[in-house]
Amino acid sequence: MEEREEEKRGPAHEPARRTAIVVGGSSGIGRETALRLLARGYRVYNISRTAFKGERVHTVSADAAQEGEMSRAIGSACAETGSLDLLVYSAGFSMAAPLEHAKSGDYRYLFEVNYFGAVEALRAAAPFLKKRGGRAVLVGSLGGDMPIPFDGFYSSSKAALCMLARESDLELRASGVRVCALLPGGTATDFTYNRRVYGEEENGGYAPSVKKASAALANMEQGGMEPSLVAEAIIKLAEKRNPPPVSVAGGKNGAARYLYKLLPERLTDWLVRKKFNQK
Repeated sequence: MEEREEEKRGPAHEPARRTAIVVGGSSGIGRETALRLLARGYRVYNISRTAFKGERVHTVSADAAQEGEMSRAIGSACAETGSLDLLVYSAGFSMAAPLEHAKSGDYRYLFEVNYFGAVEALRAAAPFLKKRGGRAVLVGSLGGDMPIPFDGFYSSSKAALCMLARESDLELRASGVRVCALLPGGTATDFTYNRRVYGEEENGGYAPSVKKASAALANMEQGGMEPSLVAEAIIKLAEKRNPPPVSVAGGKNGAARYLYKLLPERLTDWLVRKKFNQK
């Protein structure tokens, strides 16, 4: 009975025309999330540079790396309803490069997409979410809790995203809005093949190490969770009446995160080096 009452009262179960925005909904985890929200009766908007393949999801074209684009796109998507039930931020970019040789334009672009785009999306969506007591789910990564060799900018951005969710949840919950971060582990999507991997000339003397680390990461991702399972975890989190600010997708990933936090950092960093074939 308690669960049924929670479902009736929860903001994601409002009977009248629930609206969801998925940033980065044209592929991967975002696309699977959009499809499952459609099946639950949401009116779904995709915000990305690439249109959603399918007539039932309306795409508002925008580039998360460009300041002002998220505000414009979210305002456009909410123009008809004037309110919003759910924001999912699933846009992301990754690069395999050594700190010493990484190009400023590359890692600044990464932070624009992974972090600052989320900040702007959340700020733009907040007034609309407040009208419905809505939810925002930011798709983070276990890489935000543990380092990934030569993908440190990605890990840093996801660590920042996780803290953004916690801080925003503290500030917005008095208005009925809850903000959460969901941390998937490796997930089998095209994100693997879109990673910016530096070549031998760009890597300097790090080329063999970068090659080993990026290959290990690709294998981990492609042998990992299906994006549909991550999408289900996103929606389950969004539909909780009292969601945790940070949660993990998948039982194995949750256990790994728990152990990582318990073990000494010197030991966990050694385990990471072994996992990614580093000396």
